[in-house]
Amino acid sequence: MHTLRATALVTRQALGRGFTTRFHCNACRRFPWPPSRFAYRQAHSRTDLPLSPASWNNRRPNPADVPGCPHVSHKIIYEQPLNERIRAFLRLESLFQRVRHHLGGVSPWDSRAALDSLLDIMHIFSRSDLKTEVMKELERHTANLARLEQNPDVDRGQLSELLDELDLLIDQLHAYNGPVGAHLKNNEFLSAIQQRSAIPGGTCDFDLPAFHFWVERPAEERLRDLAAWLDNFDAIGRAIKLILRLTRGSNLFHPHTAETGFFQRALDPNVPCQMVRVALPAGSPYYAEISGGRHRFSVRFMAQPSPNERAMQADGDIRFELACCII
Repeated sequence: MHTLRATALVTRQALGRGFTTRFHCNACRRFPWPPSRFAYRQAHSRTDLPLSPASWNNRRPNPADVPGCPHVSHKIIYEQPLNERIRAFLRLESLFQRVRHHLGGVSPWDSRAALDSLLDIMHIFSRSDLKTEVMKELERHTANLARLEQNPDVDRGQLSELLDELDLLIDQLHAYNGPVGAHLKNNEFLSAIQQRSAIPGGTCDFDLPAFHFWVERPAEERLRDLAAWLDNFDAIGRAIKLILRLTRGSNLFHPHTAETGFFQRALDPNVPCQMVRVALPAGSPYYAEISGGRHRFSVRFMAQPSPNERAMQADGDIRFELACCII
């Protein structure tokens, strides 16, 4: 019989709630993996759930907290950023994941797809000073976590490790001269592809013979070039990943019911919510459509049995889980 056991441990993301509970399956002894790097794009839940020490015995293990275990069910998590900063971070997270996926392939089409995502990353960084935004977030998290050093319920070793990670990323971004990836703008090869990419089908072989020549080179050479270009975004990519991990880990999921498929909640503008997360069972016939701003957010649960049919709002009550990430 496959049951779940809860193991208490001190969270690295000590955000004032002190401890986390991690679940594993007694049958396969499997711990949750990977972490929530895939967000709603994969049917995985969070791995470390912040809890206060008094709630260890009151928290019933949720099977959905063990992604990757074949003996328990999964959930799909839908996320909605409530400010432009988190919106940009989520878009970049998705693009970095896409690049990493295609770097695992060796075909010319894998290299084309990886390069397309790289060009999207470059475009986002060219439109705003994201380095400053990322550094502000890192410094804010550092200040918040530093205040926990005197908390006796926090593992100081793990807290110190996290603060060191934040300090290292801040130093690396400080050491980077100018906007991130700025010198790639002067790369004529990439600029030509980026220009033609705005045209549907504009990167055909006859449009860009230099690109055609590159994709036909040996895989190890293409991968070496891609790795060199992506290295410009390594530090800021790791910083964004950490910021989103801390944001997602700042609150628990709580059960709610959406009457006739609709849920709405007011927000306190003095305590800004960074992101709304909605969890549904992987087998649910509904998906969550979230919209919101500084003062309120709403969730509509939509049914679309086929992509060829029009989506319709659910007419019954929908049970779901909600987390408002305030940090």
